[in-house]
Amino acid sequence: MKATVIHGPGDIRFEEVPDPRIEAPTDAVVKVHTSCICGSDLWPYRGEDAVAEPRTIGHECLGIVEEVGADVTSFAPGDFVVVPFDHCDNTCPACRLGVQSACVNYGVTRSGQAEYARVTQAEGSLVKIDGAPDADLIPALMSLSDVMATGWHAAVASGVHEGGTAVVVGDGAVGLCGVLAARELGAETIIAMSRHQPRQDLARRFGATHIVAERGREGVAAVKEILGGIGAESTLECVGNGPAFEQAFRVTRPGGTVGFVGVPHGVEAPVEVMFRKNIGLRGGVAPVRRYLPDLLDRVLSRRLDPGPIFDLTLPLDRVADGYRAMDERTAIKVLLQP
Repeated sequence: MKATVIHGPGDIRFEEVPDPRIEAPTDAVVKVHTSCICGSDLWPYRGEDAVAEPRTIGHECLGIVEEVGADVTSFAPGDFVVVPFDHCDNTCPACRLGVQSACVNYGVTRSGQAEYARVTQAEGSLVKIDGAPDADLIPALMSLSDVMATGWHAAVASGVHEGGTAVVVGDGAVGLCGVLAARELGAETIIAMSRHQPRQDLARRFGATHIVAERGREGVAAVKEILGGIGAESTLECVGNGPAFEQAFRVTRPGGTVGFVGVPHGVEAPVEVMFRKNIGLRGGVAPVRRYLPDLLDRVLSRRLDPGPIFDLTLPLDRVADGYRAMDERTAIKVLLQP
């Protein structure tokens, strides 16, 4: 099959690789219908994560079941499915606690930006859509494989609640989905920290009540001015680097909570600040399967539409152009279709 392969920093190629196959009775092979590029894919693209040897890349996809293993009984060839990026059996102790991203049989989609992908825990992971979805819903459905569920996880982890206050640090696709999640969970004041006009506009469309473009001390002062001199009850950290993590804690009120979902790079938790101000820290890898049924219902009923996070659509064989666009911040998130 043809798949996206990363050879090193800045080196993305669409080339022939072996087809995925059923390796265990819990597996399924899915023919990819739609995929996309994730902000976390940019870490190895930019050289922040080492690439020891060429490997397939891409962990988000929608698809049609091609083949299933002997233990997969709820799905059959021809089923249209959302594929959570983090695979789980959905029955182990961690899964039963709602932490499917720590499943004892954890797996990850390895070739989402390809013609086919293998799902290692298909019975517990996949979520079926009856029939073929309307074409205009595809972008929103695509977001449920990772980014919308990840933004939702940030909101849940930070304790967003009806009538509450929330600050979203990060204006990428996850951060924008975090704004949407905060709106859906009933936050009254939602502050999006963004310095880019198109992203500011989308944040407002998604429910942000305020935009703060400043960073550092100026950003903290602006947030606190909006919130009556105190920080937010809930802060969604959606970047993963040190400055964003520091910013998140500085805009959180005493007794508040930071929900972090950005893949950590150069991050240290400010334990003394957490101790003195009783600020909580929760989050991590999003347990997509936990949230997927609810989010799918919201999308199919057209109550929730994260689709606008995709501001560039390319054919799969132009995936390298998509990486360049996201790296140069000329696109928020790139949708890929065969």
